[in-house]
Amino acid sequence: MDEAAGITHDGDAGRAPDRGPGRGPLRARSRAVWSVVAVGGLTLATASPTWVSTTVSTALEPTVDVAVPGTTAAPAVAAAALVVVAGGVALAIAGRVARWVALVVVALAGALAAASALAVLLDPVPAATSGASDTAGVTDLTSPVAVAVWPWLTVVLGVLAVAVAVLAAAGSPGWGTTSGRHERASADPSTGDEASPAPAGGDRPAAAAQADDAGQHDPHDAWDALSRGTDPSADR
Repeated sequence: MDEAAGITHDGDAGRAPDRGPGRGPLRARSRAVWSVVAVGGLTLATASPTWVSTTVSTALEPTVDVAVPGTTAAPAVAAAALVVVAGGVALAIAGRVARWVALVVVALAGALAAASALAVLLDPVPAATSGASDTAGVTDLTSPVAVAVWPWLTVVLGVLAVAVAVLAAAGSPGWGTTSGRHERASADPSTGDEASPAPAGGDRPAAAAQADDAGQHDPHDAWDALSRGTDPSADR
């Protein structure tokens, strides 16, 4: 008994533990898709409000307020956010190779959005000067440039898009395992051929033959006899 137990124990110790094909919180394709789309949508939302604001002076007005939205201060943010959303939608139908391409694109787009917002945070004067030129036709700023919280959020969301892409890549090997099980269930486990339906009018099932041997009426044969207008118990 001890030797058998030792053999069993050694065999279990040498066997690697079973693990799922995908790892991480995004092992489900639907969760990964919605995560990527949500991050992309939020990134796009942060590009709409005012990022930087200042004032200028013109010949007609001594003080003109200048408000520069994120779409003007960093045009690449909105484009990158749309790419992230499109990448999330592509994940819903992408195959094994296409999903990797989509995840790489999502990661690159997230990095681009974060870098563009960070550039505005490090030096907001060029964005404010360009906005002043569009608003009042002058480039001489008369007040310090104020930076809103939105570009900070864009940086965070851009980094989050990269992280979501990495987590989705870690969990992607487990996508589609459910459909694979259904496909295997409908096929012959030894040959791989699909299971063929039972013949409609050929050989009778074994259950019907057993019912005849037991002196019982098979429901299918009884129904066929009634359909032909005959008594199913006439031959009993």
